[in-house]
Amino acid sequence: MKFSELISMALKTVTASWMRTLLTMLGVIIGVASVVTLVSIGRGTTEAIEKQYENLGTNLITVNILGQGRATQLNYDKTMQLEEFPEFNNIAPAVSGSNNVKFDRTQQSYNVIGTNDRYLDITKTQLATGRFLSDGDINFRTNVAVLGSTVVSELFGKVNPIDQKINIKGYEFTVIGTLKTKGSAMGGASVDESIIVPLPTAQRQLGMGNIRTTYIEAASKDDITKAQTTFTNYLTTEFKSSNGFRVQNQDSLVQARTEASSTLTGQLVSVACISLLVGGIGIMNIMLVTVTERTREIGIRKSIGAKRRNILLQFLVEAVVISGLGGLIGLVLGIGLSLLWPSINPKQLTVISWDISVYAFLFSVAVGVVFGLYPANKASKLRPIDALRTD
Repeated sequence: MKFSELISMALKTVTASWMRTLLTMLGVIIGVASVVTLVSIGRGTTEAIEKQYENLGTNLITVNILGQGRATQLNYDKTMQLEEFPEFNNIAPAVSGSNNVKFDRTQQSYNVIGTNDRYLDITKTQLATGRFLSDGDINFRTNVAVLGSTVVSELFGKVNPIDQKINIKGYEFTVIGTLKTKGSAMGGASVDESIIVPLPTAQRQLGMGNIRTTYIEAASKDDITKAQTTFTNYLTTEFKSSNGFRVQNQDSLVQARTEASSTLTGQLVSVACISLLVGGIGIMNIMLVTVTERTREIGIRKSIGAKRRNILLQFLVEAVVISGLGGLIGLVLGIGLSLLWPSINPKQLTVISWDISVYAFLFSVAVGVVFGLYPANKASKLRPIDALRTD
């Protein structure tokens, strides 16, 4: 018997009782759809993480001060002297905190960042209008502010914010510039929702305390490790301890976050694969029932010359058709859900993994082979005389 005839017979058999077939395929459908969707979400999350870190700028090193007290206070002038080392390009110490901001009759709470003029270049943020902070603003502790795009739209609407006066914690600041939309940040508030002021002004007038974060741009990609080591040695000397601070480069942050995302996705996919195995057990169960129901048919076919391999292939192909159709339906559902997911959850990016989708479908077919083999083998071993005696 030709393989095409076996496929045709299998399709006629499974469609004759379509409701039972659909219920049998349900485990496979859910399994394949889950694998495709979860992997798409996982890869989308990984891509989003990489894009967000790219937005922070290249060759970026982030230093966070974890300790408390005078022993872990950074001196701004001494820190900036490190720029004289060739492995450093720019250094921007920073303080931040939430403050009430007023303009006219509008009042909102925004993240206020106190930093220096290097911050713009290090984080690869772009000016929309006006100017950014200058050395003079830092040295003379001027009350000037640069606004993120969200702050501009919420406080000013269509009014030009340049040279306007805003009130931060009771102090008047002049708006000297606005920033282009940058997007979300990895941890902390986005620069779009922030107001940037000179570091000394933030510390003295707004009471934002000691420097807890420092952004460093290495001279090149090859200098990242050297710059990281130099700054670590500087902090160890200043604090007389190797504890109380964390120095991380952009690559290590990306790797840590993507590894965590991949691990979680892998665990979820493993759970989804259990559905495929459950679906396989369902296929084996229904094929055993089918063999019992069609015992007389098997006896007639054998009595007129059908060989054992013909019966084996017939029932094995039926099992594979059931699992394959289930895998195909699950594949379509998984891809469809992956495409629709960003509209359901706008913050979640999805990237369809076509290779994993193909593997999931092939795995569903393999499930049909593995779990269909026992019922098919049982059917092929039936003796014609015993099968014909069955009512």
